Amino acid sequence: MAELRDIASRIRSKNAGPFWITIDIFCDGPDVLARVAAALPAERVADHLQIDAAHLKRFEMPALNVLKFSFPRPHPQGSLRDRDMHGAQVAVLLESLEV
Repeated sequence: MAELRDIASRIRSKNAGPFWITIDIFCDGPDVLARVAAALPAERVADHLQIDAAHLKRFEMPALNVLKFSFPRPHPQGSLRDRDMHGAQVAVLLESLEV
């Protein structure tokens, strides 16, 4: 098995508005996307991120070879408790997952 960082061409996270974060996993081809998609069901990702699986949205985009996850931010962007204004640090949490 390999870690996600070793087979995905890029993993990024960003704001999807002030109340949501999106993680994009870019793959080099349909075979890599299929492997990543099979290894990362929504329940596993939600458990790893310690969020309620009911709040995690999962999107497969085969035309782009991208797997996307979106979920509510723990605190609104820019609020006093927000520790990641741009949502860019969340992607690091998935990089070491075995796929």
